Amino acid sequence: QVQLVESGGGLVQAGGSLRLSCVASGSVLSINAMNWYRQVPGHSRELVAGISSAGSITYADSVKGRFTISRDNAKNTVYLQMSSLKSEDTGVYVCNAAGVRSVARWALTDYWGQGTQVTVSS
Repeated sequence: QVQLVESGGGLVQAGGSLRLSCVASGSVLSINAMNWYRQVPGHSRELVAGISSAGSITYADSVKGRFTISRDNAKNTVYLQMSSLKSEDTGVYVCNAAGVRSVARWALTDYWGQGTQVTVSS
């Protein structure tokens, strides 16, 4: 069974930085895309940044120029470097691995992590 485990969240002052990590474990063979979503109570889940296996990257307009997504395919890990943080960046950041093929499950499957809380104080 593939599992995603996020780390790196916490409390930071506005203008500060945080680095999130997400590791996919469970005999993973390949992952098409790895994404970070933000969940805020009362709002729908929002795509913050995504990166394909080939390195194609997309960002939400609200984070362009401040956040950087990267991945290490050999480690099945995705990172999100967040800088110049604002109070509106506060939320639960959830990792998503899309199009995963594993030893246990050949069919392409999407997986989600539990999320890590990011709180930016103004």
